[in-house]
Amino acid sequence: MTQPIKFGTDGWRGVIAADFTFERVALVAPIAAQILYQTYGESTGSRTMIVGHDRRFLAEEFARCAAEAIQAAGFDVKLSETFAPTPAFSLIAHQQQALGAIVLTASHNPGKYLGLKVKGAFGGSVGPEITQQIEALLTEPPTFETTPGTLEHFNPWPSYCETLRSKVDILGIQEAINQGKLTVFADVMHGAATGGLTRLLGDKVHEINTNRDPYFGGGAPEPLPRYIPELFEELQAFQAADGGLAIGFVFDGDSDRIAAIDQKGNFLSSQILIPVLIEHLSTRRGFTGEIVKTVSGSDLIPRIAKLFNLSLYETPIGYKYIADRMLTTEVLVGGEESGGVGYGTHIPERDALLSALYVLEAMVQSGEDPTQTYSRLQAQTAFDSAYDRIDLPLASMDVRSRLVEQLDNQPLQEIAGQAVVDCLAVDGYKYRLADGRWLLIRFSGTEPVLRLYCEAPTLDIVQETLNWAKDWANQL
Repeated sequence: MTQPIKFGTDGWRGVIAADFTFERVALVAPIAAQILYQTYGESTGSRTMIVGHDRRFLAEEFARCAAEAIQAAGFDVKLSETFAPTPAFSLIAHQQQALGAIVLTASHNPGKYLGLKVKGAFGGSVGPEITQQIEALLTEPPTFETTPGTLEHFNPWPSYCETLRSKVDILGIQEAINQGKLTVFADVMHGAATGGLTRLLGDKVHEINTNRDPYFGGGAPEPLPRYIPELFEELQAFQAADGGLAIGFVFDGDSDRIAAIDQKGNFLSSQILIPVLIEHLSTRRGFTGEIVKTVSGSDLIPRIAKLFNLSLYETPIGYKYIADRMLTTEVLVGGEESGGVGYGTHIPERDALLSALYVLEAMVQSGEDPTQTYSRLQAQTAFDSAYDRIDLPLASMDVRSRLVEQLDNQPLQEIAGQAVVDCLAVDGYKYRLADGRWLLIRFSGTEPVLRLYCEAPTLDIVQETLNWAKDWANQL
């Protein structure tokens, strides 16, 4: 059965040919342009929309379909002539004072999915007030201009790369690479980050999985350990020169999420990278501003904010909530557990390539591996923890509904032998337990998937808690 068009944490996504079709894209795209015009037309004085895409199956054909539908509705369109990271299209929409951008991507979802992200004129994901207006018009589409707009093609990479280079000491990073003091690997996961670090830093960057593969090697283009065995092998086999540093980055399908692997083969999620980035930007770069985290962010982040005398703000999961905060407040770093990190020095949008550059700059200027920096920060804040997350496939959306009903009507009082002392239901169900650990139970907005997150003093306790949650869910 075809699923209704509903916008989730960042855009509308669906299974190609079942839910995500050319007919539906041609319906949604001009309505999105119209709502963006009503919202930003007066402030921008524009009728131009940016349209881009990633490397998924038929992504460029869907982008052309969206562009032509928007053009036919009377708007001028700039259509990307090639794939590029989603944040590149957000940046260009902002730089060119366009109404916004439509990006054809399903981000980190498996290959059978495609999606449509809506970006505002400010250069970030639009909030629920915009997407709800789009959804409301789907059953009775408005009447559009009868005179078509213009359509032209452009290459998003040059201006995007120029902007990123201006944010960091690019020459210092390149010098460290060329002298053999720093070795950089990148798993681009067959996605839109392909060629990004090479364009920025030169051909000594070791990129893997650069070929276009709509199946993503049989997995999903998500920066999680189970999807990146080749990068682990690359780092474990590499022998750095004496005193040299090495790191491997992982970029999701549309390059707005990041993770890394250190030279000893340790996986570095954004729970580790965000504290490292906060220290670097606040101390070596002298930037100021608020730290914004989502409810799934590590308990270390508030302690790091306090260590550097920075204020903290917490949001539901979804970068659009962080972007909203960045539009009204000076923000240093806004980050989420899933790998999305953005900066007040840039647009209010998560950007994985910029995050990689900032991590490399931190390594060059500190002389430390990110794991060393993270361990030092843990010692400074007297906080040790472990973290993990599992995604549990559910048999159907009906099972999902039954789990939600049970959580709402029969609140959990005990988890893994520990009493529940608090439950935060801002986004999912975040339980704090008597011994200080926390468990977040949250449902995917696009798939029948249950997401389970846990932070605890040790990895054994994390796994015990996640296994308990998995058993609880499987009982229904």
